[in-house]
Amino acid sequence: MDLPENGQTQTRLTRRHLLSLAGGTCLGMVPAGRLHAASDDEARGVIAIVYPDIGEPYRSAFSAIVRGIEDGAQGRTTRLAIAPNATATTLADDPRLRQARTVIALGRSGLKVASGLDRKVNVIAAGVLSVPEGESPAWMIQSLAPDPALLFSRLKAFVPRARRVVVVYDPRQNEWLIRLAREAARQQGLELLTLEAEDLKVALKRYQDLMGQLNPRRDVLWLPQDSATVDESTVLPWLLRESWDHGIPVFSSNVAHVRRGALFALYPDNTELGRHLGATAQAVQAMPSTPSASAPATSRGLVALRQVLTAVNARTAMHLGVDLQAAGQPIHLILPEQ
Repeated sequence: MDLPENGQTQTRLTRRHLLSLAGGTCLGMVPAGRLHAASDDEARGVIAIVYPDIGEPYRSAFSAIVRGIEDGAQGRTTRLAIAPNATATTLADDPRLRQARTVIALGRSGLKVASGLDRKVNVIAAGVLSVPEGESPAWMIQSLAPDPALLFSRLKAFVPRARRVVVVYDPRQNEWLIRLAREAARQQGLELLTLEAEDLKVALKRYQDLMGQLNPRRDVLWLPQDSATVDESTVLPWLLRESWDHGIPVFSSNVAHVRRGALFALYPDNTELGRHLGATAQAVQAMPSTPSASAPATSRGLVALRQVLTAVNARTAMHLGVDLQAAGQPIHLILPEQ
């Protein structure tokens, strides 16, 4: 079954279904796309969509994003699906890319292809969580990490008593997100306590030291999508068990954690994300081309995800005394399934 694509409640989500699209790292090419006959000037206005040709559940998720792009672009687009048997150099020579003025690159493999393109080509990247600090090209990179401003807004609605958000994170992966979180916390009147950890051993020690100090009347835990600080076999089960026993609300940037017992998470609305990317590409197309600018200055670098849906764990909400109806928030996925 697909990653959730719309506002309807989804069922039977598996762990594989809930993984980030950042896992799409295939390289190669399969025949795909459509490019109408046109003059050279018209062809340069084409928006090329580059995405991994991989199996389910990622295929359905990428397909939803691509359909959204085509809807949002409101113009001619061409698809280029990349499979494991071709090189980035070969892809860069594909006519569909050479004729495109703007490329929307999805997944890690899309980023690899885009990195080999002419610098005059506009590039919008998406379908990844982040890129290493200092390695972000001069593109807009739409992250799959939910905007902390939206997370904290939902938190205040679900848990009005919350006063302090505690997060353990790896700065190599999420320093950019924590910078956004600090401002978002200030806007919401929340204190943000950030603790760095560069591996699971250090992260677990951080959580163990924290658990006896947290106050359920004011403190909450935020789990970002961070491979160095949260894993599903060791840290997550211990942390969710301890937080349940201590009455500490846990919210997450990963919908898989809601199935395991986190109170709520935000996750991508794939179709709306695609529409946003398509509309952004349209706006970029209208700008004068320059060798040094592939997107408006205000849109370069990593951008947090705002096209999101909300998942909640009804059992955890009841345990914590959270009235989901009174919170007045849209809920698109309720776990565990009945």
